[in-house]
Amino acid sequence: MVDDSKVVVPPHDLNAKWDACLDLGLRRFVYSSLGGSFAGLLLFRSPVTRWASVAFGAGIGIGSAYTECSYKFDSSTTKLVAAPTNPESHSSLDEQE
Repeated sequence: MVDDSKVVVPPHDLNAKWDACLDLGLRRFVYSSLGGSFAGLLLFRSPVTRWASVAFGAGIGIGSAYTECSYKFDSSTTKLVAAPTNPESHSSLDEQE
C-alpha cells in the first residue's frame, strides 16, 4: 500500500523547479555563448571584441534563464502583465476634448 501523505503537489515541488531552472540556465548559457562566438567570428577581427561578444551572449542567456526561473518560482501563469485599463478614464478623456 502506498502512503499518500508523501505525494508532493507539482506546483510546490521545489526539487523539480530547481532541476528545471538549472537545466534551462545551462542550456541558455551554452547556446547564447555559441551564438555570441559565431557572431564574433563573423563581425569582429580583434580577439578582445570576439571574447566580448561571447560574454555578451552568455550574459543574455543567464539573464533570460533567471527571468524564466523567477516566473517558475513565483508560480505566475503569465509572463507579461498588461497594464490595467480603466474604461472610465478613456471616456472622461474623450469628453474633455
